[in-house]
Amino acid sequence: MNLHESWRLMCGVARSLRIYYGDQAHRDAMDAFYGEFVREGDLAFDVGAHVGERVACFRRLGARVIAVEPQPALVRTLKWIYGRDRGVVIEPCAVSSRTGTIELRLNLDNPTVSTASASLIAAARGAPTWQGQVWSKTIRLPAITLDDLIARHGRPHFIKIDVEGYEAEALGGLTQAVDALSFEFTTIQRDVAVACLKRCATLGYRRFNAALGESQRYEHDRWRSVDAVAEWITVLPDAANSGDVYARLD
Repeated sequence: MNLHESWRLMCGVARSLRIYYGDQAHRDAMDAFYGEFVREGDLAFDVGAHVGERVACFRRLGARVIAVEPQPALVRTLKWIYGRDRGVVIEPCAVSSRTGTIELRLNLDNPTVSTASASLIAAARGAPTWQGQVWSKTIRLPAITLDDLIARHGRPHFIKIDVEGYEAEALGGLTQAVDALSFEFTTIQRDVAVACLKRCATLGYRRFNAALGESQRYEHDRWRSVDAVAEWITVLPDAANSGDVYARLD
């Protein structure tokens, strides 16, 4: 990576830090929302930790956190913020359906949408809410499964998965249900969201809800079935862009 590319990446990381750490009201809302899933003494996995805004939330709630992040620049950022926190373990790798290696396509200007999913990049072409996004670098990285992480660190109470279109692959490496989990979805890849919902149902999850964007607010006043949430995602307007599905056991 040349000096100009490194500068662009550094600016992209700085932008994320400003967005995700600069709003106290947003932090308070996040703590209130995730307090339903994470409590004092729990173990939580943050898969796709980015700059660690969910890590910070889970730590404020008293949980131990396994922060999984493959991007080298973001791993350095996480180590800078949490490297001395004994309640945080940073795993510098990707999560996939199999242990091995993956190709990660880097978005230097917006590292939050760097992805291992070629289909996400294809779907983003021409999508109004994804204009200007460019994935210009590719690196190879180690990948492990969620089962591997559980074997290494123990069974978490909650798993958050945000891996930019690679969520179904990540869930493919989980064969044991935890109390609750979330996965990100986008309206340009509704099929990935439906595949994730089906995988969750196979694992035994029966109750589902969703939040759009960074609202920290459920879209449904009661938890719904897998089919109901799949239908809701199917008819969402494209402008909704993205959100997270939450799955709980009975």
